[in-house]
Amino acid sequence: MSAAPQCPPPHISGRRESNEPPQHGINDGSGATCHDHSYSKVDKHGKAVTRDETLTEILISKGVQEVNLISAISSLGEATTHIAALLQNYVEHSYVGTQNSSGDEQLHLDIDCDNACFRAIRDAGVFAVAASEETPEETDVRPAKGDEDGPWYSVGFDPLDGSSIIDANFSVGSIFGIWPGKGLLGRRGREQAASVVSLYGPRTTLIIALPSKSREDGRGDITFEVTLVKDRSHWEVSREEVVLQPSKKVFAPGNLRATNDNPRYDALVKHWIQERYTLRYTGGMVPDVYHMFAKSGGVFSNVSSEKARAKLRLLYEVAAMGLLVECAGGLTTHEFEDRSVLDLVVDDLDRRLGVCFGSKDEVEKYKKFMFS
Repeated sequence: MSAAPQCPPPHISGRRESNEPPQHGINDGSGATCHDHSYSKVDKHGKAVTRDETLTEILISKGVQEVNLISAISSLGEATTHIAALLQNYVEHSYVGTQNSSGDEQLHLDIDCDNACFRAIRDAGVFAVAASEETPEETDVRPAKGDEDGPWYSVGFDPLDGSSIIDANFSVGSIFGIWPGKGLLGRRGREQAASVVSLYGPRTTLIIALPSKSREDGRGDITFEVTLVKDRSHWEVSREEVVLQPSKKVFAPGNLRATNDNPRYDALVKHWIQERYTLRYTGGMVPDVYHMFAKSGGVFSNVSSEKARAKLRLLYEVAAMGLLVECAGGLTTHEFEDRSVLDLVVDDLDRRLGVCFGSKDEVEKYKKFMFS
């Protein structure tokens, strides 16, 4: 009888240094399970067919006709469902003894969520390549036997955004960007076929961005929301379309430490306060950006400085979130140059940057303070 899989041995890593390999992390993308923190315990009966069917019907109603893209998005709905169950049963706050390449201490929960995603991605049979914040390398996830002609998709994702705030029982999320074809390096966010963000809180929701090229008959870009209901057995549309209004006096200023040595950012934050903007900030990117979708506007910023470096990843977080914002009628920009984040190239799986997302007028105001 073969030995049960064991948790990986400790490996300490942090911000990438010149003598470190291009990528590092401790997970391998296999979807294999540590028996002490088992993915298989989440849903012993397997995935519910009705869940797939309900999300498939919703995607078709939104104009998605390409069968493999429907399967790709539906598989992320399955990953979300399993992660929701993991979080609901999460009690033991235990660390693996490692850090991811952002320097964050990794919980067993981080690895369990990563495995849940890889399992769903592999089961879908339509993905060629996947990479995540916990498995930061292009991993071949094609089925052993499959249709070589595809069409294939590739996915970059953060399986659990906000694990550092989870002990306060704040909302957390998952972020997924779906690209057509095989491979993630050298791609731009604007090439995405879709992006999906999961939010785990009192409800479990998916917010989905579909650019016009992924919809039939030239229908325009759309961002919409579905909610997991009926004991996690069905998806229902909860917002037919999410639209960001041009202006909204709500702000979520990330990386505030940068205001100590970034005078432009300091002036902008003071402006928001003086103009009596409403602060909505948790320290988790998903809930902070998601709040703009719920309230139809606002501004999210995460700006770096010499002493407070950028931590957001273009591949795992920024590109997917940027597509959601722009498909909802908002704007995005790189922190220091007047350029949409969707036009930036993933020239390194670990590429990091600061950003501003939000309502058009609010992002233009950001540019005035930061670029003028």
